Amino acid sequence: MRKASISFILIVFVTTLYAQNPKSTPTPPTATAEKESISPASLTFKPDSQVITNHITTIKGQKIPFRATTGTMPVWDEEGKAIAGLFYTYYERSDIKDNASRPLVISFNGGPGSASVWMQIGYTGPHLLNIDDEGYPVQPYGIKENPYSILDVADIVFVNPVNTAYSRPISKDVPSTKFFGVNADIKYLADWINGFVNRNNRWASPKYLIGESYGTTRVSGLALQLQNEQWMYLNGVILVSPTDLGIKRGVVSEAALRLPYFAATAWYHKMLSPDLQNKDLTAMLPEVEDFALNELLPALSKGNMLEESKRKEIATKIAHYSGLSEKVVMQNNLDVSLDYFWKELLRDKGYTVGRLDSRYIGIDRKIAGDNPDFNAELSSWLHSFTPSINMYIRNNLNYKTDFKYNMFGAVHPWDETGNKTAENLRQAMAQNPYLKVMVQSGYYDGACDYFNAKYDLWQMDPSGKLKDRMSWKGYRSGHMMYLRKEDLQTSNEDIREFIKQSLPNAGVPAKY
Repeated sequence: MRKASISFILIVFVTTLYAQNPKSTPTPPTATAEKESISPASLTFKPDSQVITNHITTIKGQKIPFRATTGTMPVWDEEGKAIAGLFYTYYERSDIKDNASRPLVISFNGGPGSASVWMQIGYTGPHLLNIDDEGYPVQPYGIKENPYSILDVADIVFVNPVNTAYSRPISKDVPSTKFFGVNADIKYLADWINGFVNRNNRWASPKYLIGESYGTTRVSGLALQLQNEQWMYLNGVILVSPTDLGIKRGVVSEAALRLPYFAATAWYHKMLSPDLQNKDLTAMLPEVEDFALNELLPALSKGNMLEESKRKEIATKIAHYSGLSEKVVMQNNLDVSLDYFWKELLRDKGYTVGRLDSRYIGIDRKIAGDNPDFNAELSSWLHSFTPSINMYIRNNLNYKTDFKYNMFGAVHPWDETGNKTAENLRQAMAQNPYLKVMVQSGYYDGACDYFNAKYDLWQMDPSGKLKDRMSWKGYRSGHMMYLRKEDLQTSNEDIREFIKQSLPNAGVPAKY
């Protein structure tokens, strides 16, 4: 276990530029000499580096001055030896004199090999990438102020696990098993968070974890790991588009639980009959949810024991709610896969449906087939995010490196064994009466769908004793609900309110 004193001794200030510059976009230094060519093989990774820039942004009409610290900080092994360096960006409001009561939000994305780029310049951070109001790419690429950022109420650190963004192992000799697995990931990141909190003197601050997609698996496990191994207690965990969190599903439950997502997608593309299409989305979905739980689930459980007349009745209802034909539903034994749905729903129109956000459509080589050629939404997102994050880090945050920014890094094989992260989170909540959980889901997310997110909450707390500290929020977009401007505003406001509501009054004890 590393020592706090070592943490401070190891700090290397690679460069600190524009420390007094209040502009939101620092002017890059003027080149004075032609730079020598550097091959990737000759790059030297620095696991401990730091660049500080000062900025001002406007959030909810208020001018907010803040400091951005960008750099790397080591991951240490049990002997205190650095084995990797994690790239991070730490935004802290600079007009706060005492941060003892100032919340700290620690943010992770998913993958598991994804950088923190998505939520950093798409969601909660003080700057946004340049996209249209529905989240589609536009040119010129660029960065603008985020008027909905939560930086007014909390400081934020965006963390990139090993091999994402500019995070790297110290050498190829470090075993990948130190990083690439459900529990290895949780263990080393908890150690890193402890070091970060030490370095930045944030032990007194109320602390929150936010994770998106696989990041929800990560932060659910971290809640207990931080509590039991680092003795660090949280006020809140925010799960954005959560995975199954290690809660096992069977073939029957998987088939039944995905139907409400089918209905939401079909409603968006106007593929439902008028009695459903003419209702608002959130007025229509409860009917589908009720059918999925109380009729479809028992019917599927019967398998070939289901009477033929009942089978046809169920198929008719699935078709009615999904926008698919009854023939297709019967051909798939009442169990239409996600891949087939994405290919089939708009087949006659010549389009496929996006996996992570079914508002996006794609064009395949052939109309025939069982699954789309590509993920239309991910291609769109990489189109806009990749140039923007590279420009932002170099030009706005003034962090210069010749390393490649990995939007997605090599983290496989990933060890999935021992995933009980939902139970980890339940235990953390049971042991810590302060701890609250909020889930945020997009109705059009087919990878981590909204109804399965509700199911997570139901199964995570079977006794019902914790449900008053759990909440769920839905948005009319997909996996990254914040890319739609209307949802960006609403979802950030939901986080803002969640933080405020989970801060206990001074002197109120954590007890049942």
